[in-house]
Amino acid sequence: MTERSVPPADLARRLAVARGDEPADLVIRGARVFLVFTNEWIEADVAVVDGVVAGIGDYEGDDLLDASGRFLVPGFIDAHMHIESSKLLVDEFARLVLPFGTTAVVADPHEIANVLGTDGVHWLLDACEDLPLDVYFMASSCVPASAFESPRRALSTGDLEGLLHRRRVLGLAEMMNFPGVIAGDESELAKLRLADHVDGHAPDVRGKRLAAYAAAGIESDHEASTLEEGRERLRAGMWLLIREASAARNLRALIPLAQEYGPSRIAFCTDDREPEHIAADGHINSMVRDTVALGIPPEDALVMATLNPACYHRLDRLGAIAPGHRADLLLLPDLESFLPELVLKAGRPVPEIDAVPVPDWVRHTVRVGEIGPGAFRIPWRGGAARVIGLVPDQIVTDSLVEEPAVEDGQAIADPARDLAKIAVLERHLGTGRVGLGFVRGFGLERGAFAATLAHDAHNLIVVGVDDLAMERAAHRLVELGGGLVVVDREAVVAELPLPVAGLLSDRPLAEVLAASEAINAAVQSLGVRFPHPFQVLAFLALSVIPSLKITDRGLVDVDRFQLVPLAAE
Repeated sequence: MTERSVPPADLARRLAVARGDEPADLVIRGARVFLVFTNEWIEADVAVVDGVVAGIGDYEGDDLLDASGRFLVPGFIDAHMHIESSKLLVDEFARLVLPFGTTAVVADPHEIANVLGTDGVHWLLDACEDLPLDVYFMASSCVPASAFESPRRALSTGDLEGLLHRRRVLGLAEMMNFPGVIAGDESELAKLRLADHVDGHAPDVRGKRLAAYAAAGIESDHEASTLEEGRERLRAGMWLLIREASAARNLRALIPLAQEYGPSRIAFCTDDREPEHIAADGHINSMVRDTVALGIPPEDALVMATLNPACYHRLDRLGAIAPGHRADLLLLPDLESFLPELVLKAGRPVPEIDAVPVPDWVRHTVRVGEIGPGAFRIPWRGGAARVIGLVPDQIVTDSLVEEPAVEDGQAIADPARDLAKIAVLERHLGTGRVGLGFVRGFGLERGAFAATLAHDAHNLIVVGVDDLAMERAAHRLVELGGGLVVVDREAVVAELPLPVAGLLSDRPLAEVLAASEAINAAVQSLGVRFPHPFQVLAFLALSVIPSLKITDRGLVDVDRFQLVPLAAE
């Protein structure tokens, strides 16, 4: 069910204020007001009543806000993101992003859906109900993302249909099984028939394959990482959602398209951002800032952060300062930092945010089989192996071939050649299933690090150059009920418990930020070169991002969309 309007508390009063017959609740005076529909700045009063803009012009009100010398713009909207990647409960997430000017987000809850099914999604929807941050949802279309992943249970079309009837659920979330869509698989087409608003996910899909994907009615893509990919999506009539996440950073590569074609049908999204990344750099406001620094006019950057995501998601009364629109407003001191001096949500300063209660049933989700001394051994008779190759600042990987080091008939990690072991353990049903492989690019010199946050099925994933350290890390995650762990030799040197579905912390923002920074520093002390190593790790289990990935079922050749053996042919 879409939410296309802001219901008035008293429409007659709003009209009286708009006509100037009655005073507004609030008048903002003296600011340069950005009008997104005409891409211009004007100096005028903005009258607010019952949380809605009544008019722009010359008004009187009960309260007056002197905004002289400042810039008034609409609140920022994140067009596609996953709250779970922040590791924060929704109340703490709201406390984090609202001061940066994000007043609405459109979330795909497929992380929690993989772990807790539709019950988890309904809980998350309910938890967001009274937040001052508007959280809209898309119904998670691919749980699991592919047949190569193992969630707690798959979501059926009936499950999706039920979610689509919830208020604030706008449509179908990213269709990650793009090979299935392009091939016309009936199971994927049945999902597409449920909604007329569908997000896309089509990394490296070009030409006729992209035509088939767009022809299925899929309206957007946030996976484009090159200029030509982005151009093809715009030419196909798709919305280009430019992503600047923690592990995948595509803004610099794609923003020239806004110069080439203008900002039409381009919007910003963060997809997966770590909490310390947001705290240090900002949220959507950082994308606006960086876009302007790259030479795009501030007006175009603001449109991509406000009006365009609202238009794409059919949120007709958000994303603009105009009569009848929600008074989600930002007062900016300049057009360089885009850090708000004041955030008004529905015409009022952001209130105190109540804590979200966490029921016991969303905990205790880590169930793995026995992790014995031989859990990570790889018997080897010689020859080459497939190796996952990391690509800096991207979540795509290379498919490499290397001869592993062999000791006592076992293939082992070789830190001198930057070859570490990687394993994924099924953690929902305790099947004992383990996928094993090798990865190059972390720079890990000793120890291991592990997580239960591993897109999208969120099984337990661990990388290490020492089998005992890998075993210790996996055992500690079971003890914690989920989270992130770093082990140096056999000692746990840093951890971040995530007891809520193995994805979210139940601690305050400051504690999560401190622990997240500490755990990243601990991984880097073991030689890892990435600023957000756990984000990189998490995406190595996502079987719908090219080229080589790993799940509890083994290695996945995403280009051929099939499981492949570790031994190279």
